[in-house]
This record gives sequence, structure tokens and C-alpha cells, in this order.
Amino acid sequence: MSNPNAHDIKVLNGLIETTLDSADGYAQAAEETNDPHFRSLFERRSEERRQVVEDLSAAVRGLGGDPEAHGSILAKAHRAFLDLKHALLRNDDSVVGSINSGEGFIAAKFDKALDDTAISATTRETIRRAYASIKTGHDQMEGLKHSLEGQRDASNPLFPQ
Repeated sequence: MSNPNAHDIKVLNGLIETTLDSADGYAQAAEETNDPHFRSLFERRSEERRQVVEDLSAAVRGLGGDPEAHGSILAKAHRAFLDLKHALLRNDDSVVGSINSGEGFIAAKFDKALDDTAISATTRETIRRAYASIKTGHDQMEGLKHSLEGQRDASNPLFPQ
């Protein structure tokens, strides 16, 4: 017998997978940075993402489904590439830039899920609540990226003093 909530479960599981990727990415960034402020920020963001995963997983179970337990293979390959890039560049700009790129990706996934007219109102509300946390992280990383870019530009000898 088919689960009448199959579409909602599929959408939620897609978000769980992407959010797990995000949590893992933040955990890896925390390990890679030498800046204690960034380490704390990335660890906190990883934990927040894991809480979003728990909330979405509870919704999947409530719909009679099995929540996704792993991130995507593509994200693992992307993190391996970032390991190499960070090893070559050896700076927090590259880590923050990569995180910011990932934040744009996860925000787009949540936007797409919210635009899905086939999901139930209850699932849409669950996604909307989860997205509030995702959006906060996205905005913070965007601000951090711009701040680091400004610092880099200000230290440029061609920057007008």
C-alpha cells in the first residue's frame, strides 16, 4: 500500500539530506580554521543544523516515513575538493567563501520546497519553521564573507587610506 504522504516525505527527506550536508560542512570548517571565533561559530551552526535535521526527521516519522540518515555523495566529494583548496590557500577566506556558497545552495532548496504546491499545509509550515534557522545562518555567513572581503580590500596597498 502506498503512503498518501509520499510526496511530503520525499521533499522533507531531500531537505534533511541537504541540511545534514550543511551540518557536516560546518563541522569540517570548525576543524579546519585556526581562528577560535570562527571555530565556535561553525560548531554552533553545525549543532543548529543538526537540530533542524531532528525537527524535519520527526515530521517524516509523523507522516509514516523513514527519515534520511545520511548526506549526499556529491557533498562528500565537494568537501574533499574544499579540503584540497583550503590546504593550498591556507586561509579562512576560502573556508567562509565555500560555506557561503553552500548556504546559497541550501537556501535555494528550502525556497523550492516552500514553492511546491503539492505539499500539505502542515509540511509547508514545518519547512517554513526550519527555514527560519537556515535563513539566519545564510544571512550571517553572507555578512561574514563581506566583512572578510572588506578587510582584505582595506589591507591592499592600493586601497585609499
